[in-house]
Amino acid sequence: MFSKPEKKPESPYFSSGPCAKRPGWNNALLEGAILGRSHRSKIALNKINQVIDLTKELLKIPNNYYVGIVPASDTGAIEMLLWSLLGERSVEVLAWESFGSDWVKDVVEQLKLPDTKTITAEYGKIVDLNSIDFKSDIVFTWNGTTSGVCVPNGNWIDDNREGLTICDATSATFSMDLPWDKLDATTFSWQKVLGGEAQHGVIVLSPKTILRLERFIPKRAIPKIFKIANNGKVNKKLFQGSTINTPSMLCIEDVLDALNWVRDIGGVKKTIELSKSNLQIVENKINNSSWLEFLPFKKELRSCTSICLKVKLEVIEFYGEEVLKEK
Repeated sequence: MFSKPEKKPESPYFSSGPCAKRPGWNNALLEGAILGRSHRSKIALNKINQVIDLTKELLKIPNNYYVGIVPASDTGAIEMLLWSLLGERSVEVLAWESFGSDWVKDVVEQLKLPDTKTITAEYGKIVDLNSIDFKSDIVFTWNGTTSGVCVPNGNWIDDNREGLTICDATSATFSMDLPWDKLDATTFSWQKVLGGEAQHGVIVLSPKTILRLERFIPKRAIPKIFKIANNGKVNKKLFQGSTINTPSMLCIEDVLDALNWVRDIGGVKKTIELSKSNLQIVENKINNSSWLEFLPFKKELRSCTSICLKVKLEVIEFYGEEVLKEK
């Protein structure tokens, strides 16, 4: 029953990040990287802005939204938003996996915001999305990287919300359809889905979020690496390629290649199609499995990028957990 698989994947390089490189990738594709030059030089700044412009184009981000490259991957990006935006009103933090739980700890234990409500669900399930109070700021992950559970769509988000929606979309961007009119402050990183290298994060801010940054000054110290605004003045250069700290121009070249590849194969519509087809292959296999099933029971909640499976309860009861660990 638990014999060693005879077939191996064509590409054995896979994980939750960095993910596998794109088909056809090789080291020679990085030869155009602007190495040994300041990221503020005209030639390097042009490369960075190419990444920003192509990101907006491929993801169909509205022209009046701001896109910036920030330090410390998606973690740095989401924490930058939490530190800079929260505290103006009440907050609801939604969590159904480990990263969402980390943002709960940030808001409750680090920022210590008094008017905070946490809404959680166990692994494989999701919170009641119809119970959310959109007078508050809402913090949530679009796709649970460690639970295989994603929100089914953006219909649950109120068009007339008073607060901001702050969305960690790191393993959803480029593989799931993101409704930008529903998302006020969104983050992701290149190593998820795109197969880019780690270290850098991306923030996408709506005009409503920019207005918050200009009108609300948090009564707390904000580290330089988290500062989007200073005394009510937004750092607009951050969205014009001037990163807060020195970026890796090698990583810039690599993600530029990934973005061009996405464009060449048909854009995000095609990458979403590829992700869904991968999920369908797994579903076909699991439907006939005698011992495995999806962790998310509801099909509409199953992630197409972070697929999570579990051993069936009846198998555990028959063999016992310790025996399964040995096998």
